[in-house]
Amino acid sequence: MTITFTTLLVWLIISALVGIIAELIAGRRGPGGILGAILLGFLAILLVVGVFHLQLFDGDPRVAGVPLITSTLVAVLLAFLWSAFAYHRVRPYASRYYRRGTYARRPRRRWFR
Repeated sequence: MTITFTTLLVWLIISALVGIIAELIAGRRGPGGILGAILLGFLAILLVVGVFHLQLFDGDPRVAGVPLITSTLVAVLLAFLWSAFAYHRVRPYASRYYRRGTYARRPRRRWFR
């Protein structure tokens, strides 16, 4: 597989669209904003086209050799995985929440986190 400059440029444009659509479908954001979405889409395209040669069904529309629906679904999966590992919670929200001005007791400080 040879990648020319024009192919790389088209892949970057498609990866921006695929990454943004994947974040919208997944309902989660990857770190890095728009650059993170482009990286997410580019990684999905690279996995689909370069590594696994994956195509889920025959009617998948292709632009510059990139199956769009398959790349979007892989990018959604990557967005779920990325946010699962990047944004894990160490402590639950209720243990750090303290509202001032109430008669509720302030939670104790934990020395071991």
